[in-house]
Amino acid sequence: MNATFANDLFRQSIQDYHLTDNVDTPVNNPFAADAIAFLLYQKNWIDTVQWHLEDLIRSPTIRPDELVAIKRRIDQSNQDRTDTVEQMDGWFFEQFLGVTAKPAARLNSETPAWLLDRMSILQLKIYHFREQVDRPSVSDEHRRKAEQKLAVLLEQEQDLARCFDELLDDIRSGDRYMKLYRQMKMYNDPTLNPVLYSEAK
Repeated sequence: MNATFANDLFRQSIQDYHLTDNVDTPVNNPFAADAIAFLLYQKNWIDTVQWHLEDLIRSPTIRPDELVAIKRRIDQSNQDRTDTVEQMDGWFFEQFLGVTAKPAARLNSETPAWLLDRMSILQLKIYHFREQVDRPSVSDEHRRKAEQKLAVLLEQEQDLARCFDELLDDIRSGDRYMKLYRQMKMYNDPTLNPVLYSEAK
């Protein structure tokens, strides 16, 4: 498991989504459910659908009922994204159970899966800025600006990949260690969101 493996899966998910380019296309995850590849593909598919829901919700002609429905889908998508990241971190934690952290080992503020979360979204930005670079009938200025932004994103892709691989290497060697934290989101929990539990009375 390394950054190249993860980014290749993220790109595969993005390409698969754009075969239909429809937010209602069911996910067809090609990997075994107990594999980390399954979680990586699922994570990026969630991100990709949400990316396009975020586009749809900004339509100036969207009806109020459509807006509410999409907003609720985005809320659920955020919850699904968090749940998947936490499953991924659980997988990593299991992989490193046999590693003894060195006395001077440092705790990293970002877990492997939350770094992968950033990498997944970055692949979406790269894909869509490439679309803008290749978009027909746009001005040279539009294309030039898109190329400049794409260049920055590609540099960031290399940087994040290196950070991810170095983090895993450091955890394996005992120089850094990870903890499992839960996001503990409150807004979807009817026992914690005051609006929801007030209305339930």
